[in-house]
Order: sequence, then structure tokens, then C-alpha cells
Amino acid sequence: MSWSIAGSLTVVPALERPDLLAAPVARALAGLDAARVGVAEIDPGLADTAEFSAHYGSPLSAGANCVVVLGKRGEAERMAACVVLATARADVNGVARRHLGVRKASFAPMDRAVGESGMEYGGITPIGLPAGWPVLVDAAVARAPELVVGSGVRGSKLFVPGDLLAALSSAEVVDGLGRPVG
Repeated sequence: MSWSIAGSLTVVPALERPDLLAAPVARALAGLDAARVGVAEIDPGLADTAEFSAHYGSPLSAGANCVVVLGKRGEAERMAACVVLATARADVNGVARRHLGVRKASFAPMDRAVGESGMEYGGITPIGLPAGWPVLVDAAVARAPELVVGSGVRGSKLFVPGDLLAALSSAEVVDGLGRPVG
């Protein structure tokens, strides 16, 4: 597959480079249409979206961020992921909180997000998250023909079509989850 958003990166089929994937991501890709997923090695110090885009020439508008959310209702807790375009912020306290049916929602503590996902902070991706976690995908992400997302590690990025993320077994497409920044 050809990726117009790759900038200066060389993208290869993801399953050809399992060394560039977190273990849960590699396992999950085996059950997907992996021919539609590419991976590119990057400098781990440039994994944050803005720095990645600026350095490699990949448009910021083609980036998607995955944030882990912890929702609470009384003593019950619920983990979930929100996937929004890099040019937006996840509406955690509004749309996500209501969609999850919790009284309070916030970004999950880093150690918990990393420990429970099996992925590195700054590389968490919706592909390969624990089965019990809903993956809330903003409708703009689902419509995107090409996206750059984390690979589960900071040393690479995945290239995927938005409809593949929307079709994940735990995914739910949510209108208005991403709020434009600025």
C-alpha cells in the first residue's frame, strides 16, 4: 500500500517488522486485514505527534492520538481508549464520560495505562488494547483515508486507514468526541 502521508519515512507492511510493534499490537494485527497496515521506524525521541510531524514531514492533520481514560461511577472503574485526530482534543469530561455511563472521567494514570495496555507511554494505539476496553473512535478518524498512529512502542508509527480502526471489535464510532484545538 502506498502512503501519501509518510513524509520522509519508509513504510513497510507491519507484519514484516514485528520488532517495531508492541507484543499486543503484533498479536492483534494477525487477526486483522494486516495488508492495510504499514509501519515505519522513527527516532523514539520524536514519538510525540507534533515533533514527529515536523521532523518527518507527515501532515499533523493525518495524525491520530489514542488516550486512555479511566471512568468511575461509585467504586466501579472502567478503562477505555479515545481516538481523535491530532488536531483535536478528546472531550473526556463530556462526550466520553456520557458515552461510558460514568460520573467522572479523566486521563488514566500513566503507570496504569502502560501496565494494563502492555504498551509504552507515548506509543499507545487502539490496535491490541485489552478486550474489555471500549475504543471510542471519533467519526472524523473513522472517515480518514490514511492515518498515523502509535505502534505500542515509541520507536515506530503505524499507518492505517480510519475505517480499519472503526472496525476493531471493541470500537464504537462517536460523533463529536474530538473537539478542534484552538
